[in-house]
Amino acid sequence: MIYTMTLNPALDYVMHPLTLDMGFTNRSSSEELHCGGNGINVSSLLNELDVPNIAMGIAGGFTGDYLLRRLQEKGIASNFVCLDRGNTRINVKLNGIVMTMVNGMGPKIAPKKVDELLDRMDVVTSGDILVLTGSIPSSLPSDIYTQIMRKLGGRGIQFVVDAPGQLLMDSLEAHPFLIKPNNHEVGRIFDVTIESPEECAPYAHKLHEAGARNVIISCGAHGSLLLDENGVEHIVPTAHVRLVNATGAGDSMVAGFLAQVTQGVDYETALIFASACGTATAASKGIAHRERIDRVVSALYKKMGRAIPGTIARDIEANKARVAAEDSGESSEGDK
Repeated sequence: MIYTMTLNPALDYVMHPLTLDMGFTNRSSSEELHCGGNGINVSSLLNELDVPNIAMGIAGGFTGDYLLRRLQEKGIASNFVCLDRGNTRINVKLNGIVMTMVNGMGPKIAPKKVDELLDRMDVVTSGDILVLTGSIPSSLPSDIYTQIMRKLGGRGIQFVVDAPGQLLMDSLEAHPFLIKPNNHEVGRIFDVTIESPEECAPYAHKLHEAGARNVIISCGAHGSLLLDENGVEHIVPTAHVRLVNATGAGDSMVAGFLAQVTQGVDYETALIFASACGTATAASKGIAHRERIDRVVSALYKKMGRAIPGTIARDIEANKARVAAEDSGESSEGDK
């Protein structure tokens, strides 16, 4: 089973302002409300790919109730600790000429709720994957990820960590199965400016030597690098799409990679699929739907001049058949 952890979830309220003039009333042309948080994004993409997973985390108040209700409506299994006081934060995203964001502070989390969360982690057992990703609320210990991995250490659990700066570096002592920083995050860690996957390679080796088994570094439009646990480098490009919203693209890469490696595919194929998932989400208003992912997968393999592997090709055809059957069923109902 794959478990995801979201310690600082949010409702992302996305507005499309017609103007953005400080000190004046501005109006929006449309709005959207999404369940946010890196772990929730990973769970949402896994759910879209029909990969069983359970989303864990901390939620509170009427916003937390809404978030959990939406997860249930989407068919995403969850196991959240609910706060006695405080509300899950709201992030306001103003998607105009440039994206402007105001992220909420979030609730204060009592120590007893942290203990409750750690107790719930006992459901994660040997052979499971635990994804630790995203920011940590200010009221939680800054080493909470390390605490979780130490508590669960020695159980045969595979950890996946996608977190910034020192959070990421501290995780390496647990020898995580996968880490996935982007090029800018790696640049800040090593105090360098790097753009391309090739430029990232030496630093991927440093992270590998420090304890990470597999290292994916995403580089936006420049493509992605994977240094796998065998020391082999893999570099893939991205498919060309119109950027709509980059939020969740990195989380979608993590989900896409795990969806493939848990099925036993090779690392390069998993990286290509992961890249397609990230790109598909970047071209979507929220986390990408399966149909868009399949289109980007096909476009990416065409760009690389390769044939789509049989297992992925069969999945694409099966999904097309499912969608066609659903559409046919809806048409039949409409004809009655």
